[in-house]
Amino acid sequence: MEATEGGGRSEMECTKIEVPSGSLDSSVMFYVVAEILGFVLHMHQQIPSTMQDISLEFESLKTEYKELEMACAQTEVRPSLRRKNAGRKREVKQGIKRLEKLMETMFSLHTALQLMISEIPDIQQVMVVLGASPVHPLHVFEVCFSRGKAVSTDVGDFTKSRAAEGLSRKVVRTLISKGAGSDSYPGPTKLFLLVKAPSSLNMPLHFLPKRGFRYSKKIVPFRLLLKCKTQYQDMNGQTADSISLRDGSSNDLIWFQCRHVVKGLAFKTSSTED
Repeated sequence: MEATEGGGRSEMECTKIEVPSGSLDSSVMFYVVAEILGFVLHMHQQIPSTMQDISLEFESLKTEYKELEMACAQTEVRPSLRRKNAGRKREVKQGIKRLEKLMETMFSLHTALQLMISEIPDIQQVMVVLGASPVHPLHVFEVCFSRGKAVSTDVGDFTKSRAAEGLSRKVVRTLISKGAGSDSYPGPTKLFLLVKAPSSLNMPLHFLPKRGFRYSKKIVPFRLLLKCKTQYQDMNGQTADSISLRDGSSNDLIWFQCRHVVKGLAFKTSSTED
């Protein structure tokens, strides 16, 4: 069997996850990819904690900064307390500045992905790349979606449903059980998102076409197939997942790279080893 584009695992080597419902809606697709993005960053030590924890920390720092600004503006506060508040204010400001770029980039990345899914609701392949560049990556995660029956839900609705939350957790558990993210990279690097879509797509503010894109043949990607429980068959008897994998290499479909690139944070990790 032929190797996939990028020179890696074949169709037989991808890990399959069965989706309980008969279709994948916009919300489910978005949150699964978003969860994988956060997983890759955290497990490969590009961020000090999960994206959820970092988001909470960022919002907490912004709230504390506003409170300290109000406290520093009070004239009746004794000098020692004012100095203490001013010192803490500088620390909080540094913390906000450290996380701000990451949070802004992740927001832009999520927005771009939502726009892409709204524009092309039947997306079949997404690629998450960690490394200095997409062509010479350290790790590659390919996600294939087998959509099942036609989706009747609003393609622009990205409300987090129970189905999206449940499947996202299942995907992360599967990645961990298969050893994805078990090795780390010493120092910050970059995370790239690529989506396979029709070559006629025009979203220059968020995605750039990468015709003929291939990454280093030395890299073995981790391939994940999300397959709907209820599969349809075409007139030739082919199931939706086989059609999805076959059409993923169609001449009409090319890779589009998201312009929003996440840079890992530089932070110290504590080691338990001697």
